[in-house]
Amino acid sequence: MLTEHTIEVRVRYQETDAQGRVHHANYITYFELARTEMLRAGGFNYKRMEADGTLLVVRDVECRYHLPAEFDDLLQVTVKTVKAKGARIELAYEIRREEDLVVEGKTLLACITREGKPTRIPDVLRLD
Repeated sequence: MLTEHTIEVRVRYQETDAQGRVHHANYITYFELARTEMLRAGGFNYKRMEADGTLLVVRDVECRYHLPAEFDDLLQVTVKTVKAKGARIELAYEIRREEDLVVEGKTLLACITREGKPTRIPDVLRLD
């Protein structure tokens, strides 16, 4: 399993608020994008996993804001797998503009069946 991945995101105008800064909710979207792309880069087929009846859902999310980002900034979003065993995956995120730390955060994912019952994460995602 790929345990760290970085993507670049260019801030789009519609992601900003009246002050021209990234609206706080969009950082969670950037986390999601980085997480999905890390899985894809690691050869994991999220769509097929869902079609087979296993889902990864966000159980907890944390986001700490350090500096504002603005329209047209190029951000580097890094996601790291901290823990992945049982039915949970813990991830940490950093969003930077060049060397400046803009945002850091965490998510805790739970692996569930379509019926909403906890299930073990797929072997390919486990860190042992």
